[in-house]
Amino acid sequence: MTRQILVSRLFFTFALTAGILLGQDASSDSDKAKEKEMEPGIPVTDQLTIAKCSGCHAKDDKGNLSRISWDRTTPEGWQEVLKRMVRLNGLQLSADEARHIVRYLAQDHGLAPAEVKPVSWFLEMRQYGTEEYPSQKLRRACASCHTLAKPMTWRRSKAEWQLLANMHIGYYTVAQFYAFRDRAPEPNTPEAANFRQPIDIALEYFSKNYGLYSAEWSNWHAQASDPELKGRWLVTAKAAGKGKYVGTLTIDNVSPGEFKTEAVLTSLRDGSTIKLPGKALVYTGYLWRGSGKADGIGSIRQVMALDADQSKLEGRWFWGDYQEFGFDVTATRDTGGIAVLGTDVTAIHAGDADVPLKIMGQRFPSDIAAGDVKLGPGLHVTKVVSVKPDEIRVLVTADAKLNSGHRSVSVRGQTAPNALAAYEKIDYIKVSAETALSHLGGTVAKKGFVQYEAEAFISGADGVPHTEDDISLGPVPVKWSIEEFLSRNKDDDKEFVGFIDQNGLFTPASDGPNPQRRFSTNNTGDVWVVARYVDKDNPKPLEAKGYLVVTVPALLRWDEPEVGQ
Repeated sequence: MTRQILVSRLFFTFALTAGILLGQDASSDSDKAKEKEMEPGIPVTDQLTIAKCSGCHAKDDKGNLSRISWDRTTPEGWQEVLKRMVRLNGLQLSADEARHIVRYLAQDHGLAPAEVKPVSWFLEMRQYGTEEYPSQKLRRACASCHTLAKPMTWRRSKAEWQLLANMHIGYYTVAQFYAFRDRAPEPNTPEAANFRQPIDIALEYFSKNYGLYSAEWSNWHAQASDPELKGRWLVTAKAAGKGKYVGTLTIDNVSPGEFKTEAVLTSLRDGSTIKLPGKALVYTGYLWRGSGKADGIGSIRQVMALDADQSKLEGRWFWGDYQEFGFDVTATRDTGGIAVLGTDVTAIHAGDADVPLKIMGQRFPSDIAAGDVKLGPGLHVTKVVSVKPDEIRVLVTADAKLNSGHRSVSVRGQTAPNALAAYEKIDYIKVSAETALSHLGGTVAKKGFVQYEAEAFISGADGVPHTEDDISLGPVPVKWSIEEFLSRNKDDDKEFVGFIDQNGLFTPASDGPNPQRRFSTNNTGDVWVVARYVDKDNPKPLEAKGYLVVTVPALLRWDEPEVGQ
């Protein structure tokens, strides 16, 4: 994103001149379309929103405010809009007023769960490897500068999609020539017959598939209300490089839709504990946005979604200057009985005997016997070593021949689905980030790290590796290294971009020119991150690679949402 902005500033005059020299009108066919709103809007009924917004957004006799009544988006989207109004248009708001307006707009002009789910990764600030594009021209129009998921978090009328394109041309002039338009083919040629500009294809696509109204929104909005979440929730979490955690999340009411929270997570790897006091807001009846601070980590943001029956929260808790660290979190209501949360071991090899296994949970009776613990076909509890209210230690023996796959863990009828796996042979390993981006830093900017993890897999029912039915056996200990990705003559990136430790954490080098490098260039480059695993069932080490680009710092940051504050 930063690169495009710099290009815009450097070549604004060139782009404008180029358009004139090429004889190109500043508008495509869609730009010339009338922008008069033809669709019914969503009336704005909140008095504070009307008072603060109607000075610029005209109110009609149906209660619609211009522009606002023809848009729907997430709380992050509405917050970004308010910030833009403050910075560019002189809107004056207190923090409480801003929170009120964002909550109202997210409630009455928001998105349904089904509309958010496909782009939840974007809201959870995950580093996503690839997106699927309906066409390359659509990719160019929208994803030249940002993810396609960004516009997919909005629903707009046809006229509003057109106005969004116009806003891009006004704010980011180079987009007109860099992304929105291709050079038209010569008239009366086969290419000219069906030629369409990327921006016209994008506007048609979003107007058709991301219009203002949808059945999902109509159904959800009719029932959306502030949820009742007070009580104790049971948490399972995992983080790359850190393994699995279990714990509790205690939620107390502050006001409708606003909560005080206390989370306690215990590592199944080393027994360490993370305590996270915090607060949270729930938007649109299901979008959890929380924040807190944990010792040794600092500020953590929580982005989760509540399921329809209000029994489960799922999402990501993350931190880091580039949101690169985080937990994948599931929280379920504590119903008061025995609860099985998970195991410290992720997989058990066929034929292994007396494997120590910890089963974590809540309210385990002290008289648990071996017959009370079920691990599925081929796995047998041979001894109960100890029992605590939140932990059972057992020894497990696996049959020499068994069907490889996931196993659920049950204690007196209470089950943790797919808590571990049984396997005969590892088929391959895979690094957690097959494509990743790291940012140099340390001098004028913060560094952007990458936390890698290697995961073992067995092929699924089709017997073909790297397909959707493959089964994960969880993380495995590997030896990490960096190899050159040869992209030019005398490539030497691996010597300068940074280093990876044996816990899988890649630390980028410093930003700025490096006099030790040819031409005193900076430390950017692209490399392979390589994981090697020595497995007793395979004569050769298993190997997996991830492609890593180490680039300049993100000196210009776009909106940082604070909707959890």
